[in-house]
Amino acid sequence: MAKSKKTAEGSEGGGAEQRRLQMVDIARLAGVSVSTVSRALNGSDLVNAETRQRVADLARSLNYSINFGARNLRLQENKTVAVVVPFDAASRQHISDPFFLSIVGSIADALTDRGYDMLLSRVDAERLDLASHWFDSGKAIGVILIGQWRHHDQLNEMAARKLPLVVWGGEMPQQLYCSVGGDNVLGGLLATRHLLSLGRRRVAFIGDANLPEVWLRREGYVQALAEAGLTADPALELPAPFEPGVATGVVQGFCAARQDIDAVVCCSDVLALLTIQALRASGRSVPQDVAVVGYDDMPLAAYCDPPLTTVHQPVAEAGAELVEALLGQLRGERAGPRTMPVYLKLRQSAPQSGA
Repeated sequence: MAKSKKTAEGSEGGGAEQRRLQMVDIARLAGVSVSTVSRALNGSDLVNAETRQRVADLARSLNYSINFGARNLRLQENKTVAVVVPFDAASRQHISDPFFLSIVGSIADALTDRGYDMLLSRVDAERLDLASHWFDSGKAIGVILIGQWRHHDQLNEMAARKLPLVVWGGEMPQQLYCSVGGDNVLGGLLATRHLLSLGRRRVAFIGDANLPEVWLRREGYVQALAEAGLTADPALELPAPFEPGVATGVVQGFCAARQDIDAVVCCSDVLALLTIQALRASGRSVPQDVAVVGYDDMPLAAYCDPPLTTVHQPVAEAGAELVEALLGQLRGERAGPRTMPVYLKLRQSAPQSGA
């Protein structure tokens, strides 16, 4: 006679009259989702104590049992980390953006070196909380999210649920989640200081300061202006998105209208390239009339015309930092923010004075 089989979700066997109970039955009786039942039966603090007790009582009354040994073995064997790249529904910034490609590649290398797999996903930037799906469903042991976008609050909520989460971004006030990122304030400061050292005084800032990283870069920009006895002029700031398809038109309009600017701090290398093109279209040369500094130091920065002075972000090292921060959480370590150094890479779009 064939022996009955045990599964991680329940028990089989007995007789034909004995129906195998599924978690969906308990979920229906408890009035909660199947995923909530799963977490409650496994003692997760993501489910409140009252719901855990109700689910446990129902399971007990229905003679439901879990093979915890099999479940724990399955969790130990899960070596998948979800890497989530949000997208702005309006601008639809593509994953082919040079920065995304570079940092995702860096994370993939770091995970591979440590014997982990990567699950690459996208979520709407307005619903960053959807990134938790991969952990809640058991398909990933944790989440690395590329960018804070505009919903710092949603990230805090995920952290409050004890979701293993690391975010590429800047350290923000009242932050509960773990972030890893370049020193954005210093980056904005170095870029602006350099332009001011060249004798430029009408320094524009291009980037959407509603995004946390860009806001921090703007803080550095404002600080450098203040050091030089200048006040930030809102008329010289353009909240352009990162997506070239949307940014091109607004950058062109800005450069055509602001004939008084003599320098520009751009919050990405792609925005800097668009700015150089727009300045040329308006009849000005770079760097003679307008000096331009980008941000990120993507490989393309060294090969554009002219080669781009830019703030170097440690993207090659970022993957290892993000992965180590996540694995530290899984080991039970406290997940504090990590700020990585940045520096200014000088090239011909804003060369050293006298070069």
